[in-house]
Amino acid sequence: MRRKAVVLLSGGLDSTTCLALAKKAGYEPYALTLSYGQRHAAELAAARRVAKAYGVRKHLFLDLPLDAFGGSALTDRRIKVPKGRSSKAMGKGIPSTYVPARNTVFLSMALAWAETLGAQDLFIGVNALDYSGYPDCRPEFIRSFERLAKLATKKGVEGKGRFKVHTPLLRLSKAGIVRLGKKLGVDFSLTHSCYDPKKGGRACGRCDSCLLRTKGFQEAGMPDPIKSA
Repeated sequence: MRRKAVVLLSGGLDSTTCLALAKKAGYEPYALTLSYGQRHAAELAAARRVAKAYGVRKHLFLDLPLDAFGGSALTDRRIKVPKGRSSKAMGKGIPSTYVPARNTVFLSMALAWAETLGAQDLFIGVNALDYSGYPDCRPEFIRSFERLAKLATKKGVEGKGRFKVHTPLLRLSKAGIVRLGKKLGVDFSLTHSCYDPKKGGRACGRCDSCLLRTKGFQEAGMPDPIKSA
């Protein structure tokens, strides 16, 4: 019998590769997608495509209206999404696209579902190399969350299991993720990465996420099947 795992699935390049890895490792994936009041629904549609393609056991959507708080360019249209930044600029500071406590909230939801399912494994596609300075993508954050999971759950307190947050992409460059995805047979045409897509969901090609994606495919020597505006 395969072990159950909750996979946080945004529909992006990283989370899709993460899902592919979970399946290859023999887990029975339960995909969790959060609609958190982001600027667009394109990534939600991508998550549906990816989950269907991978035949997950169950794909659950949760509404978490973080836009009620605002404070991020991804949840507040009054804040501009940075465009055309250099790699050096992206490596400095925490950008306006950071959504306060997002990964903490997302992992908490995944943890709650995992405990209900009797699962101990969570997968999240965070990356600490080619990323835009988000504090909740760092390995120390992941280790701290695992300690929290032990203290905050019935299973952890009773010593009946230990929750593991799998971050298989943590130490990979974006090019490394693209190469790994290709090896796993990931159909990148199903994915979506843009923070600020045009009408119809077409990628803008200039936001940090688009630029990192482009960089990854170029360095991997592969064409990106997704065309930008």
